[in-house]
Amino acid sequence: MKKDIFIGMFVGLIANAIGLYFAATFLGKGDDFTKVIQAAAAEGFLGKLTSLGAILNLLAFFIFIKKKQDYRARGVLLVTVFIAVFTFIFKLF
Repeated sequence: MKKDIFIGMFVGLIANAIGLYFAATFLGKGDDFTKVIQAAAAEGFLGKLTSLGAILNLLAFFIFIKKKQDYRARGVLLVTVFIAVFTFIFKLF
């Protein structure tokens, strides 16, 4: 059970990282990934960019639900909630 939750969390983190990369590349109009992240932090929309990256977690979540791997889906959901809390706290400060 714990192993499946950790696998789901790992998949959620990887999916979020890939989604963040795609969002930064798409919205950055071909600029370097690090430049886009630095510009997003400087202009105050890094939280929004991170939230866009979490969209791929939906795909992973529904794949795990469809395969009846509920504990892995729970891990993805935990990472998604963590990202939401991180975005909320980052937005406050």
